[in-house]
This record gives sequence, C-alpha cells and structure tokens, in this order.
Amino acid sequence: MSTINALGRRKTSVARVYLSEGKGKVEINGRKISDYVPIAIHQYKINRPFELTETTGKYDVKVNVKGGGINGQVDAIRLAICRALVKVDEANKPVLKGESLMTRDPRMVERKKPGQPKARKKFQFSKR
Repeated sequence: MSTINALGRRKTSVARVYLSEGKGKVEINGRKISDYVPIAIHQYKINRPFELTETTGKYDVKVNVKGGGINGQVDAIRLAICRALVKVDEANKPVLKGESLMTRDPRMVERKKPGQPKARKKFQFSKR
C-alpha cells in the first residue's frame, strides 16, 4: 500500500492527512499527538475512526493542519482520516457514516454587516 492522502475541513481549518501502513503513530505538524493536542477528548475524537473500523495500530498518520482553533482543527483531522480510511477500504464507509463522521460540517462564522458592531448585534436604538 502506498501513501493515501485526504483532505478535511471545518470552519477555517484545513487538514491534509497522509495515511500509510505502520504501527499507529500519529504526527500532527511534525509533533506527536500528545504534544499538539494535550486534551484527552480531542485525542479520542482523532482516534475514533480507527476504533470504529477496527484498524487501531495498523496505519501511521502524518497530518498538516492550518487555520482556525483547536476544535476546528481536530474535527478537520477526523474528517480527513475518515475519508482516507474509505479510500483504503470502501467497506469502512457505512460504519463511519452511521456515526455521522463522513459529513462535512458546513457551519461557518457569519460575516459582519455594515452599520452593525457584529454580525447580528445592533447599535443601541435611541428614540429621542
């Protein structure tokens, strides 16, 4: 198996994942997963696709991620890993889709409108 690459996005984060056979090592932007994402819930989110497809420890993952905050980056990485696992084996798709991991979350930050301080907030109204 050669290296399989996939792309994942969430808010303004973009993650590129390179999946290759190995021992389950995850490297994000050149750092270990525990260094880059110290929160256990985020590590769980990243490793969840491997648990569902029963491929824990079979693939090495190299990730390049940029943009957004840590939550957006983690969700982008997870989507990219799911897409790469589907490229490896099409039988993984129903399992991942059943857990709603194959869906790209379309929610983005709403733009600021002119004449307002923020997207929805209005300046204080004065009657007189």
